[in-house]
Amino acid sequence: MGSKRSKAYREAKAKIEDKLYGLKDAVGLLKGFSNAKFDEGIDISFRLGVDPKYPDQMVRGTVVLPNGTGKVTRVLVIANGDKQKEAEEAGADFVGGEEIIDKIKSENWFEYDVIVAAPDMMRHLGKIGKMLGPKGLMPSPKAGTVTMNMKDTVTEIKKGRVEFRVDKSGIINSSIAKKSFTELQIEENVSDFIGAILKAKPISLKGKYVLSLSICSTMSPSVKLNISDFEK
Repeated sequence: MGSKRSKAYREAKAKIEDKLYGLKDAVGLLKGFSNAKFDEGIDISFRLGVDPKYPDQMVRGTVVLPNGTGKVTRVLVIANGDKQKEAEEAGADFVGGEEIIDKIKSENWFEYDVIVAAPDMMRHLGKIGKMLGPKGLMPSPKAGTVTMNMKDTVTEIKKGRVEFRVDKSGIINSSIAKKSFTELQIEENVSDFIGAILKAKPISLKGKYVLSLSICSTMSPSVKLNISDFEK
């Protein structure tokens, strides 16, 4: 039916015990697996005991990872006047006003990863909401991408600010590092990301919050982490 797993994947799988790992041991295990021919990403996955169809159980937010993600994030800022200059000085890759929105609409232009918009530009962005929404590019106040503070927002995104949002099945997945990072760098990023998820726990939730937690590299099987290590 499906494609067979590679020899390296099977060998890695055989090294993983059926238990919950501490962070240091889990990262050491991942780093010890055979390397692919490219710099693999390190991903984290949560299964949460929330029901996102209820607004008071929606889990979303942002976290600035101490060591970045290892990816170059291309930032488009849509604003007017002095805010354009502020964005450029902060390192935005593309800056413009309504003409940028027209470019997106007419050229189907998506050569960027994040859009940051001034509040007064949102009514214009609404014209292309159906283009941006499915790609996860529509700016929103909750994600911190609708703002007048272009300097700090662009700087944080460039440094490694990651947005997270639980999906309809209660899952959060995110890429948080590269395998070429040191073990300490990966551990720091994982710890900060988990901390952000724990802080975002809905007040209304009565049952268990984090049902399972794991990390993996692009080509490796998952290693389960012991969430109780972080809930202290």
